[in-house]
Amino acid sequence: MESVAILAWICFEVAAFCFITARMSLLKSSSKIGFYTFLSRAVGYVRESLVAKILGAGMLSDAFFVAFRLPNLFRSLFAEGAFNAAFIPMFAKLHEPEKAKEFAEQVFAVLFVFLLGLTILAQIFMPGFVWLLASGFAKDKQKFDITVYLTRITFPYLIFISLVSLQGGVLNSLHKFGAAAFAPVLMNLTMIFFMLGLAKYTETPAHALSWGVLASGVVQFVWLYYGCKKVGFALKLRWPKITPEIKTLMKRMLPVAIGAGVLQINVFINTQMASYIADGSVSYLYFADRLSQLPLAIIGTAIGTALLPMLSQLLRENKTVEANEMQNKGFGFAWFFSVPAALALAAIARPIVEVLFQRGQFTANDTVQVTNALIAYSLGIPAFVLIKIFTPGFYSHEDTKTPVQIAVFCIFINLLLSLVLLYGFGFNHVGLAISTSVSAWVNSALLWFILHKRRVFIFSRATLINAAKVLAAGVAMAFILNLTYNWLLPKTAVLYALALTIIIGGSVFLAVAAALGAVRIGEILAIIKRRNLGRKI
Repeated sequence: MESVAILAWICFEVAAFCFITARMSLLKSSSKIGFYTFLSRAVGYVRESLVAKILGAGMLSDAFFVAFRLPNLFRSLFAEGAFNAAFIPMFAKLHEPEKAKEFAEQVFAVLFVFLLGLTILAQIFMPGFVWLLASGFAKDKQKFDITVYLTRITFPYLIFISLVSLQGGVLNSLHKFGAAAFAPVLMNLTMIFFMLGLAKYTETPAHALSWGVLASGVVQFVWLYYGCKKVGFALKLRWPKITPEIKTLMKRMLPVAIGAGVLQINVFINTQMASYIADGSVSYLYFADRLSQLPLAIIGTAIGTALLPMLSQLLRENKTVEANEMQNKGFGFAWFFSVPAALALAAIARPIVEVLFQRGQFTANDTVQVTNALIAYSLGIPAFVLIKIFTPGFYSHEDTKTPVQIAVFCIFINLLLSLVLLYGFGFNHVGLAISTSVSAWVNSALLWFILHKRRVFIFSRATLINAAKVLAAGVAMAFILNLTYNWLLPKTAVLYALALTIIIGGSVFLAVAAALGAVRIGEILAIIKRRNLGRKI
């Protein structure tokens, strides 16, 4: 019952998501990804709510979030982003299924050996790995030691989730998006099961959660293995060989790892600096980041995942006009959802955090601290999403260097701003969140500028006009959200005030967007009547 308001907002976003994708035939694939991502995030918020209730925001939660973040950092840098950007274009070029499967199995073998070696080294030198991510913990021996222990449990998760990314890349290349998109749902369910079922048998609930992380990697790997087997691409473990194709893949993966992982590198910087602030700072940033990641996951990741193989195919067929049209549609789609999502999170950040997290060990002060970070992160949501939309324009042309150069520059910007704002905000975590959002806007702007300069992605007049209309509708919605919540709160409980506010705010956004012509009323009515909107634009 406590998460009804959050789920109401998520449901509004997904209903609107399905509405748009139903009428955008080129992006139908992203609707399935978006739906499963929504399901994962909904279950994930149940998980995070339980974590907040059981661990709160203190030493144990800080230790667990660092233990969870370290393998996820490597995964984001060397697995998901790198594979989706470097592997898919190469795999898509192999028209013969036998050669495609052979290439995927070669990658599987080399990746497995590399990850196994990395994991063994990490187990031996784990104190050093933890120090690199959160050196501030070293001043508290108990906190540092428990973080090292938990990270030893979670780190092997990297092996399984990276191989999951490879299998997901194979399925995405074959335009089979459902199984890979559903895998994170299994991760969240597994972690919830271990948190509730194993906590009383372990030293602390954080230990149970850490074992749940490792188990979730195994579950997802098995799920994707059978997903690949179903389409005739079950990957078998070969003896690893460094073939010319593998060398090419590795050359492309290394820069992509930096480019696609710039957000994670910024999170790494924030985590390192937050480790020197008061207990709970790492947790405040984590909880706020999780909330702000919903639009990025549902919108940016969904479209970016579907866009890359489609762009690669169009460019291979020399259909540049169609490719530019697809990118305009992708931008319009992302903007339509990311702008209102960002403005809504900023307008009603505190009641969202309060309803979702404030119970058990999670105090009212924790709510205030997470709220401040969430507002700062929310300002960068459209930029985070647009990075996912712009980068396929480079990767589909097999240009992995340019996004890296931009990413490195933005990492420098984030580091500089973090130092300045951390001091400016009195060594408070909010300055770190602001620096992340600002660097994301710089990143997305530079990506667009270079694409435009190369005439790879040219905005159409209609796209720009519609973007302005969506922004106007979003501002109107944010004003109504704030006004409505402040009016309702004295009259009813926070939960019901927030739920009603979200419904009213969502309705206002759609109404204003329709009045301005950003969306058509007839299409909204058709969704309500469940008409088939599968026609092409």
